[in-house]
Order: sequence, then C-alpha cells, then structure tokens
Amino acid sequence: MALTARIRTRDGWAVSHAVVTVADMTGTQVLRAEADAEGVVRDDTALAPGAYTVIITAVGYAPVASSALVTASGRAEVGAVTLARQGGSELPPPGPWTIDPVHSSVGAVAQHLGISSVRGRFTEFGGGIEIAPDDITKSRVEAVIRAESIDTGNGMRDTHLRSADFLDVEKYPELTYRSAGLTQAGPDRWTVHGELSMRGIVRPVDLDLAYLGTGADPWGGTRAAFRATAELHRDDFAMNYNQVLQAGIAAIGTTLRIELDIQAVQGDALPSL
Repeated sequence: MALTARIRTRDGWAVSHAVVTVADMTGTQVLRAEADAEGVVRDDTALAPGAYTVIITAVGYAPVASSALVTASGRAEVGAVTLARQGGSELPPPGPWTIDPVHSSVGAVAQHLGISSVRGRFTEFGGGIEIAPDDITKSRVEAVIRAESIDTGNGMRDTHLRSADFLDVEKYPELTYRSAGLTQAGPDRWTVHGELSMRGIVRPVDLDLAYLGTGADPWGGTRAAFRATAELHRDDFAMNYNQVLQAGIAAIGTTLRIELDIQAVQGDALPSL
C-alpha cells in the first residue's frame, strides 16, 4: 500500500466517512482516498519520494493537517489520526442534565496475579449534572451506584465482591459521588474534584474528564457525552482483603482504575423513548 491511515474519534470510534487528501509541495493534489467502515484508509497509488501534506476531513469534525514523507519504496504511513468534533470546545448549555444509564457505562479494572487485568462494571446507577450558567467551574455532578449491581462475568467472584471483604452491599447498598468543583486541564479536558462514599467511608476522588461534545438525539432531545477516569486505592475504603501467592504476588491489585463513559440528556428527567 502506498498510503495507510487509521481515523478515529477521541473516544476511539472509527470515522468511516473520513477523506484523506494528499498534496505535494506545490499544493497540487496527488491523491484522494476515503476511509472504509473501520475508519482505515488504504490506497495503492504510487507516489514519488518526497514530502507531502496530508489533510483529513470528515463531516462534523474539524479538519486535521499533517506532513508525510514518502520513502523510496513509495510508501507513506500516516498512522493513527484523531479527529475532534466541530464545536467540541463549546460547553454544554447551562442547566440540568440527566445521566442516561442505558447509554452510559461505569467500569472498574483491577490487576490480577500481577500479569493481567480483570474488568467489571456496575449495571445500576443514575445521577445528574448541573452546568453553571456563568462560571463553568461551579458546575456540579452527583451520582448514585447500586453496589450489588457489580458484574465481572463470574458469579462466584461477584458474590465475593458483594461480601464484607469488599463492597459489603448488605450494610452499604450504595456508592455515591458528589463534586465540589472543576478546574480546566486543557482544551475540552477538566478535573472534577469531588468525594466518593463507599462502605460508609468518604474520600476525595478527582476525575480526569474529557468532554466529547453535544448533539441532538433521535428522540428529540439534546445529549452531551463525557469520558472520565480515576484511580482508587482499595485500602482507602477498608477493602484490605487479599490472597498472596507463594511468589509474594497479590492475587488482586490494590489500585482500581475507574472508567466512565457517560451520556447525559438535557433536562431533569429522561424523555420517553
């Protein structure tokens, strides 16, 4: 292949309608190719060795330009290209937003045996976001998660996680998160400062938040999308259980990575779908 590229959104989805245009140093277009359903561009047009300008465009996304060097073999590998939605830097309209659990996910990742990861998710949760009208840093978010809804795909493991060794769901049926403020960390990126209550213990937890944009949905509503991550230490919440193997390796890591993919609908209640 003379030219290869992979076009993705910031949250990892393929941009199947992306177009790659290549121009030489005189500004003359020498190649135009479209991405396939996987967001991959492959074109076998022979290009003369030298420097070129590559422009990636897609409807609804801001264009991206970069340089590429075609080698003596006539090949140019642009690699992975990330497109940002047009208007992505515009903040969501002020007012209340309701988290849509059907189109959102709350996941956790723990290290297992020091060599791999175990993934789990909570299937029952809800919450709301209040976008402040004048000062975005005063916006608020609150969320509630049903502890017993933990699902790692293994019934025995899930039963253990619900026990007093970990979540202790009979005594503490809910996990709650309440924000206390935001600070901007970059274009479309924010740090959410808040407190997480788990097992009756409250600890400060910051979320690394990416705002992915706002748009209309098929049901007549307006949606905003966010991705957030955080790290928790189990011992901060009195989850000290562990099994140590003969080699001295803990069966379950003490650090949990939290991964949130959130869609919120404008308004204080979800519309009827």
